[in-house]
Amino acid sequence: MTTHLALLRGINVSGHNMIKMDALKTTLENIGFQNVQTYIQSGNVFFDSEAENAASLGFKIKQEIFKTFGHEVPVLIISKADLESCLKNNQYLKEKEVDVKKLYVAFISLTLKTENINDLKISQFKPDEAYIDGNKIFIKYAVGAGKTRLDQKYIEKKLNLTATIRNWNTVSTLMQMYNERS
Repeated sequence: MTTHLALLRGINVSGHNMIKMDALKTTLENIGFQNVQTYIQSGNVFFDSEAENAASLGFKIKQEIFKTFGHEVPVLIISKADLESCLKNNQYLKEKEVDVKKLYVAFISLTLKTENINDLKISQFKPDEAYIDGNKIFIKYAVGAGKTRLDQKYIEKKLNLTATIRNWNTVSTLMQMYNERS
């Protein structure tokens, strides 16, 4: 049995794609996942499964959400190693007096090269900053996530992939939860 973390994109945002976490938990248990645990209303779900293929697990969850709730919801499966690398590789944490409330991670469906950052045309978002690390984009917003156009929709459009963004506090809490499950 392996523990997985599913990040659902775009649920319970501004009254759209509403899914109660208890209902989501039950839905995932009904398709055979065990020890299902949700964290906050934005679609962070831990579960245990015999299957280990992230793409097939994400597809299975996506299908079941559509079947049960009628919502088309992209799902990314994040391994414990991916989350650990977030904590180790966030260059912004090395800056003196960094405001962690302005740090975010975009988890993306493809592994990219550092050069792909040019595709995002980050310079047009100054003073916001970002850099790519494999299947993650680390973001430091100058003002905040609500005041920028460098968001999940922009990232998806420019890079032609699926992305979901979590703030640094959520990433840290998810890592703690992963560790508690081990």
